[in-house]
Amino acid sequence: MKQVKKVFGLLTATALVAAMAGCGSANNNASGSSAGSASAPTPAAGSAAPAKEKLKKISIFQSKVEITDALEALAKKYTAETGNEVEVWGAAGDAYMTQLQAKLTANQGPTVFSVGTGAQADKLKSYLYDLGNEPFTKNIAPHMELKEDGKVVGVPYGVEGFGLVYNKDLVDPKNVTDLASFTKTMEKLKADGKNPLSLSQEAFFLIGHILNTPFALQPDPKAFIDKLNKGEVKMADTKEFQEFGKFMDVIKANSKNPMEVKYDSQMGDFATGKTAMVHQGNWSYSMLKDFGNMDAKIGMMPFPLAGNNKIAVGVASNWVINSKASPDEIKAGEAFLNWLFTSDTGKNAIVNDFKFIPAMTNIEATKLDPLSKAVYDATKSGQTIPWATAYYPSNIVVNDLAPVAQAYFLDKNMTGQQLLEKLDAAWAKAAK
Repeated sequence: MKQVKKVFGLLTATALVAAMAGCGSANNNASGSSAGSASAPTPAAGSAAPAKEKLKKISIFQSKVEITDALEALAKKYTAETGNEVEVWGAAGDAYMTQLQAKLTANQGPTVFSVGTGAQADKLKSYLYDLGNEPFTKNIAPHMELKEDGKVVGVPYGVEGFGLVYNKDLVDPKNVTDLASFTKTMEKLKADGKNPLSLSQEAFFLIGHILNTPFALQPDPKAFIDKLNKGEVKMADTKEFQEFGKFMDVIKANSKNPMEVKYDSQMGDFATGKTAMVHQGNWSYSMLKDFGNMDAKIGMMPFPLAGNNKIAVGVASNWVINSKASPDEIKAGEAFLNWLFTSDTGKNAIVNDFKFIPAMTNIEATKLDPLSKAVYDATKSGQTIPWATAYYPSNIVVNDLAPVAQAYFLDKNMTGQQLLEKLDAAWAKAAK
């Protein structure tokens, strides 16, 4: 959700990872323990503490500017605890991928770096070290690992999720489980003088996120998108999308026109009880909290297309190890990531310093806001649908899909089925 982060200061959830393979900090592994609860065994009385293995200095390069200071502080703690050195390269923001590719191509790449799920990972897969045999991979939450060619090559920073954020005083999730119950709820809320569900005019909040659900419900979302890119399938001919068109017609008929709504006013109206539901993610809590303590009043539920009962949870970025690094560097990179995900210090940093929603089942997070907790609980239980948006053609939401959605909401006569046909035409043009 890079676009969301840039506009709204999206708080991205995260977890870093690694292998142990002969690393001196392996005795801190405590799968299933709470963050900060793992402890190393105490040496027997009279015995000498085991010698720390001196490993090669490594470098880390990553894209999230907001965790740079915390990561640099953590690197110093790692050196203090293990005696091994880590150099954190300055985050490059929007220029990150350009700089990373240049460094990798020149064989001057970092030992450990971050890469986005989907197109970024596909493009750089020759540089992604196979982590599949490392013990820590068993702690990655279900369906959240980064895979290329069937191999686990990356561990998620953390997770984010979106669905229907709702006011518990106005909506009962048990009454929003399919198209029929969704329609009944929307009509009742409108009759009661409430805006039932709000979308907003920003591209991802208008169409990018909500369109994810019919893609995510395909047996293989990536394969479906590949076929769509080639013109072998159409949204307008696919049942989940056809029902999506009906959902959009219900939203259009009963809700305030999203072309009159900006993100700020969307969240303000929701916070003050004028709007019952918004299609948003856990990041929206950062704005809701400005309206006072709403924790007991808000929750997140699935968008119930085709009876879907799972929240859309995805990974914005993943930690990987440079497969072109020297064997000694790779070993040291594994040691650092292992320490990060199994030591008291590392797990505490992930939750409390980086402020991520963990994507690892052995890291507990007990102080999450209600929206982040909904995402966290769904992630740990595996009750999630993927972010198919990761496989959309580059910039298609902003440049191609949003204008079609804008036209749909501005034209009272355009139907949901016609919306699908126009989305198909826009997609075909963008995929050329």
